[in-house]
Amino acid sequence: MPTKDNVRIAPAEGKLGVLIPGIGAVSTTFMAGVEAVKRGLGKPIGSLTQMATIRLGKRTEGRSPYIKDFVPLAKLDDLVFGGWDIFEDTAYEAAVKAGVLERGLLDQVKEPLSSLKPMKAVFDHEYVKRINGPNVKQGANLMEKAEMLMADIESFRRNTGVSRLITIWCGSTEVFHRPSAVHQTLASFEEGLRKNDPEIAPSQVYAYAALKCGVPFANGAPNLTTDIPALLDLARERQLPLCGKDFKTGQTFMKTLIAPGLKARMLGLQGWYSTNILGNRDGEVLDDPGSFKSKEETKLSVLDHILQPQLYPDLYKDFSHVVRINYYPPRGDAKEGWDNIDIFGWLGYPMQIKINFLCRDSILAAPIVLDLVLFMDLAQRCGMKGIQEWLSFYFKAPMTAPGLYPEHDIFIQLMKLKNTLRWMRGEDLITHLGLEYYD
Repeated sequence: MPTKDNVRIAPAEGKLGVLIPGIGAVSTTFMAGVEAVKRGLGKPIGSLTQMATIRLGKRTEGRSPYIKDFVPLAKLDDLVFGGWDIFEDTAYEAAVKAGVLERGLLDQVKEPLSSLKPMKAVFDHEYVKRINGPNVKQGANLMEKAEMLMADIESFRRNTGVSRLITIWCGSTEVFHRPSAVHQTLASFEEGLRKNDPEIAPSQVYAYAALKCGVPFANGAPNLTTDIPALLDLARERQLPLCGKDFKTGQTFMKTLIAPGLKARMLGLQGWYSTNILGNRDGEVLDDPGSFKSKEETKLSVLDHILQPQLYPDLYKDFSHVVRINYYPPRGDAKEGWDNIDIFGWLGYPMQIKINFLCRDSILAAPIVLDLVLFMDLAQRCGMKGIQEWLSFYFKAPMTAPGLYPEHDIFIQLMKLKNTLRWMRGEDLITHLGLEYYD
C-alpha cells in the first residue's frame, strides 16, 4: 500500500458478513446476483465498485485504474449473507416469489440461497400496515427485542467466522414520522426501548442493535431510522459509519440526471408531474398512505435542492411538483414511471419533456446494495465515523450533518465520491480546472 495514503486503511482480511433486515425482492436480487457473478453467470452491471474506473492525475497521464484495484475492497468471494424477515421463506424461495430473476438463473444459485433462512424479525404492524408475517420476535419490550437482535448478530459472527460485518436495511418503507423527545439522547432512547415507546420504529431497533454490536448501518428505505441525535451520537461514540437514506433507483434517478441539466442551461420549470405503477411487495406497502408519505417526502425534496428556487426565482419559484405511486399487481417488480415536465426557455416560451421509464426496481437497487456494503466496509477500515456524505450518490434523501442541505446533483455526488477515494489514497483531487494543459 502506498505510504502517501492520507488515512491508514486496514486490510480487507477475512470474510465480510452482510446482515440484511428484509429478505425480499431487493436483497434476494442482490444476493443471487453476487452468487451468479462469482460463478461467471453474469456481470455486475451498475456497480461502481466492480465496473467503474477512476481517473488519477492529469488527463495526459492515462492513469485510470478500476476502483476495485485502486482501493482495497472486500472481494465478492468473501461476502457471507444473513438476515431477518417476517416471512419464513429461504432466500431462494423469496427470490422465486419476488419474480425478479428468471427461474433458470435462480436454480443455478439455489444452494447458497436455500441455506439462508431468515432470523425472526422485529416488526410492528403500526409501522408497516399492509403486510403481516409469522416470523417475528416476541419480547416484553423493545429493549428485550434489541437484545435478541444483538444475540443474532453475535451468533452469526461466531457461526460464520466473519471478521467484519455490515448491516443494510432492505426492508419495507415504514410510516412517516418525525423525531420526538425519545430520539434526542441515547439515554432517552434506551429508556424508550424499555418502556415500549410507540415513537421508536422497528428499523431504529435494528440500527441500535447493530451499532451496539460495533456494526456499521446503511439505510435503504426512506424511514427516519438513524436520522436522530440518539443514534448519530451512538455511531460517533462507537466510531462507526452510517449512511442513508432510500436507494436512488428509478424515477428519482432520472430527476437527478435531468434537473441538473435544466439548471446548467438556465431553463425554467413550471411543473413536474411524476406517477408510478408497480406491483411488488414495495408497491403493496406503499399503498398505505402513511408509508407513501415517507416515500413522497424523499421524492419531493430532490428538485428543490437541485434547482435552488431561492437563488433563481425567475426560473423555479413556485413550480408545481406532484408525485404519485399506484399499486398495480400485474406489473410485479417491473415498475413503470411516467414523467411530464413543463419547462420554458428564451423569452418564456414553453416546451415539454416526457419520460416513460420501464425500469426494474430491484435490478437497479442490487448494485447499489453491493457498492454500499463494500464502501461502508472500506469506510470502517479507514476509521471514518458518523454520516458518510460521500455516499450520497446512492440515495434519494442523503443524510447530512445537521443544518447542512443535501447535495442531490448526481454529477456532483459522483465527483464527491471519487474525490473521497482519491483523498484516501493521497492522490490529487480532480477539480476539472484544466488550465495546466494550456500554460
